Amino acid sequence: MPTTPNAPTPGETEVASQRIYRGIMRDLEEGRLVPGQILSETGMAGQYGVGRNAVREAMQHLAARGVVDLSRNRSPTIRRLDHAETLEILDVAGALTALAVQAAALRYDPVAHGAQIAGALDTLTKADAEDEPGAFSRARRHFYRVLLRIGGNRELQRLFPAISMHIIYAQYQSPRLRGIRLADYRAIMDAIASGDLAAAAKAGRNHTDHVRSAIEHIRAVSR
Repeated sequence: MPTTPNAPTPGETEVASQRIYRGIMRDLEEGRLVPGQILSETGMAGQYGVGRNAVREAMQHLAARGVVDLSRNRSPTIRRLDHAETLEILDVAGALTALAVQAAALRYDPVAHGAQIAGALDTLTKADAEDEPGAFSRARRHFYRVLLRIGGNRELQRLFPAISMHIIYAQYQSPRLRGIRLADYRAIMDAIASGDLAAAAKAGRNHTDHVRSAIEHIRAVSR
């Protein structure tokens, strides 16, 4: 079937949709987009210089990732969590984080992995000190990539990025929460280096318990 002159090919649409996907994720990470914010299809097409098909494809990818809510007859919005959803995500995150930390502790080799752990912690510490928008989130992703790579569990590597913690951190932002996370990441890496599987799983569960407590505090003071 002939194509319309100058119409983007399916491959070009996919490349454009990936550009929008990455841009939305970056803007969410850096605070330019917030949970509950409406995304204008026309505005995004103009911002990224793409057609509406690319925008719609990107929205489908973001919805599948749990970043965007798509409702009939409504513009897409950045997903906003109610309290019950937040707790459900933390329940899942606690279980998977405990598994991931335990897997890393099981396979940890100080010669092969010591520099990786030190580098991930250094990146987190610098990002916390510099306080550049999005830097701590990028350092957090690097931290978990190192952890998952050490653990070597391919199913965890597939599932872990799908947990909607990025939405939680975009919705509940506070220096207190970031400080808790940094302290927990240090404890997690210490547990991995110790090779103690029980301590590693406990450090992973403790992290999401601490996040849950911090969120409850944020909710209480904002009422």
